[in-house]
Amino acid sequence: MEFLKGDERLDHLLAENLRIIQSPSVFSFSLDAVLLSRFVYVPIQKGRIIDLCSGNGVIPLFLSARTKGHITGVEIQERLYDMACRSIAYNGLQDRLQMVHGDLKEMTAKFGYGKFDVVTCNPPYFTTPSNDYKNENEHLAIARHEILCTLEDAVHASSQLVKQGGKVAFVHRPGRLLDMIMLMRQYKLEPKRIQLVYPQQGKEANVLLVEAIKNGKPDLKILPPIFIYNEENEYTDEIRAMLYGE
Repeated sequence: MEFLKGDERLDHLLAENLRIIQSPSVFSFSLDAVLLSRFVYVPIQKGRIIDLCSGNGVIPLFLSARTKGHITGVEIQERLYDMACRSIAYNGLQDRLQMVHGDLKEMTAKFGYGKFDVVTCNPPYFTTPSNDYKNENEHLAIARHEILCTLEDAVHASSQLVKQGGKVAFVHRPGRLLDMIMLMRQYKLEPKRIQLVYPQQGKEANVLLVEAIKNGKPDLKILPPIFIYNEENEYTDEIRAMLYGE
């Protein structure tokens, strides 16, 4: 099997001792994916997990180190889907990880209602800009902007796919917190855990992590904050542990 094509490279996921195929010409994973994969609850021994907006499959790869369950990634962009499939094969994880090339809005028709124990999603963060400001790189534009799916699309699909009492976890921007809570409740997902991530002490939060339970009872917990950098502008011990397993 040809693992690398064109300008692609193999990057390390050090804490998991895995490799991932990335390319400078398409969207590469960010720290947000790392944060979501550590934040979400996953069953250790078994279960079915689905990751929406998977990109190059980074969250399924991260989660494969935390659970022995079966993980499905969904990605609409064919190139990213292909990269994810090859990363899974490179790491020899085909028995537990699979990718689906398609629109998250069509996944309920494909899999059925309530078939997954956990749903994760790192959706596009920004509303669709005018063509004048849209990223010229189509791969980046689709990954960053709500061109092919909106936050509501992602929340709705998650609610349909997850079992009663199952968990749904999103990473987004703090500015969409109220939208997230309103949409989750609209689609019978009760927010249970929220955590804010800050670039540094004294700075505004720039990452939002939310986990909800399908038809759960209201009882929201606000977790302690996460800080990315310390006073020396180096990764905090918490982030270093996530990235490097230290």
